[in-house]
Amino acid sequence: MIEATGAQIVVKLLERQGITTVAGIPGGSILPLYDELTRSPIRHILVRHEQAGGFIAQGMARSTGETAVCLATSGPGAMNLLTAIADARSDSVPLVAITGQVNTYLIGTDAFQEADTFGLSFPITKHSVMVKSAAELLEVIPRAFEIAASGRPGPVLVDIPRDIQLQKVQFEAWPEPAKSRKAAVGKFMTGRELFAETLSKAAELLLASNRPVLYAGGGSNSPEAAAGIRKLLEALPMPVVTSLMGIGCVPTADPLMLGMVGMHGSIAANRAMHDADVVIAAGARFDDRATGVIREFCPDAKIVHIDIDAAEVNKILPALLPVVGDVESALPFLAACILERQSAAQTPGGLAIQHSCALAAAKRLEWQESLAMLRSRSAASDPVRTEGRPGWIISSLSERARAACRSSGLSSGDMIVATDVGQHQMWTAQYFPFTGPRQFLTSGSLGTMGFGLPTAIGASLAHPEKRVLCISGDGSIMMNIQELATLAELALDVTVFILDNGALGMVRQQQELIFSKNYSASIFERSPDLVRIAEGFGIVASDTESPGWEQIAFGGRGPRVIRHRVAMEENVFPFVPAGKANVDAMTAR
Repeated sequence: MIEATGAQIVVKLLERQGITTVAGIPGGSILPLYDELTRSPIRHILVRHEQAGGFIAQGMARSTGETAVCLATSGPGAMNLLTAIADARSDSVPLVAITGQVNTYLIGTDAFQEADTFGLSFPITKHSVMVKSAAELLEVIPRAFEIAASGRPGPVLVDIPRDIQLQKVQFEAWPEPAKSRKAAVGKFMTGRELFAETLSKAAELLLASNRPVLYAGGGSNSPEAAAGIRKLLEALPMPVVTSLMGIGCVPTADPLMLGMVGMHGSIAANRAMHDADVVIAAGARFDDRATGVIREFCPDAKIVHIDIDAAEVNKILPALLPVVGDVESALPFLAACILERQSAAQTPGGLAIQHSCALAAAKRLEWQESLAMLRSRSAASDPVRTEGRPGWIISSLSERARAACRSSGLSSGDMIVATDVGQHQMWTAQYFPFTGPRQFLTSGSLGTMGFGLPTAIGASLAHPEKRVLCISGDGSIMMNIQELATLAELALDVTVFILDNGALGMVRQQQELIFSKNYSASIFERSPDLVRIAEGFGIVASDTESPGWEQIAFGGRGPRVIRHRVAMEENVFPFVPAGKANVDAMTAR
């Protein structure tokens, strides 16, 4: 017979689940759990704000695909965590958030630091539970990991009153850990016979098409899904476009990759979707930032929609062939169906290949002309500095990092990049040369400023062999700048690259282009010296005006902060104003 307190049960079950690192801040209602952590091999990361603890967990989860854990106390601690939880729910990130709660006999009395964490979290989690006895934890904790990882991943919150953490119970044996996300791949809700029948029809549809497009979303952004995409493209080459969350599932340099669709998507990608006759939507949910005016997104296309979440299929656009299942299982099966039919009918899909090549050529030309324009404009008349244009500097960061990292022993060839939200996020999506899945970590659906720095910390904790890059803006970095203290304390190999334009750039841009240059609360009257602030935290920092900044940014070990000045007037193009179709994007002022 085993005897343990609620706190001991939680910590032991986290250990058995394979959790090695958690992030959070202690407080009175969760102190019994923190006391037990001192006797555990689990590493605790002490953040300076609970929201950052949630984003550190996201950095670990997004970069590995496995469930991560964050902790907070009751009341304001749990409420500070809610933004990160809502962000994880919006982008399908597997998290288990464990919060302390006031003693059960105080609940409902407006006790010190009491808040209805369960009620507040219920709409923004995949599942929430408030534990009423220590014995429940034996079932609740493994179940939380199972729910977080299975199907469409998401956050689970477990709220544990303080007296339950101290309560002792006896039980026969420890429960088995929940399966990992990787073990869950291969499970789908569409019945096996219908699954095979639907994808067989999809293969016939593709082989009869002239303008097929693969639209890959966040559900395609895993190594297993990326492998499935490669098999599909080998069977039948076709243009590939991605949502913001799908970036990386096909390398940027792939000849068939046309880029991101949507408000700031590439002209080629938006045109390909508009003209498509068949769209394979793989792990994408047709969100408004990607589609623009929905009736003009792919108006003449027959849609094959593959998604693990049945609620997303037929929600925005009707699917001719719906498949409720994971992309990792569906795409290899679809590729096999195509190859079988090609072999039998001797049809190489020539029209589709020709169309793919034409679009890919247009994309490459667009890319080359864009970079050439940035270079020439910078060299000729940039008032800030040569190569000051944000698109140009971001497109070259990978190459600069690779050269500087050689001496440090860190990997930069598949550098993990975390961004905040704003103009710098879109420039990164447009110009950074991504090579693989889970390389681009960004807040997509919720669009949370302050996301980048703590998420980069989490990614670095999960991948200590790599230098992680955080690309931020002078507005976003201030949202969680206190986590520079956490970064310095951990001495992680994270480079924070800040584009500084003295404004809330995306807001200012929309006020210029849509609101007749009526700049309301978007331009900072005074801007802090971000280099000196970073140095005050004990981090090596530099401006890009300084000679040899690349070596400072990426050479050696430990954290770095780099500021790059950007003219306030720089805008992100293409830009699709609200109410316009994606093919009606603005391409210049």
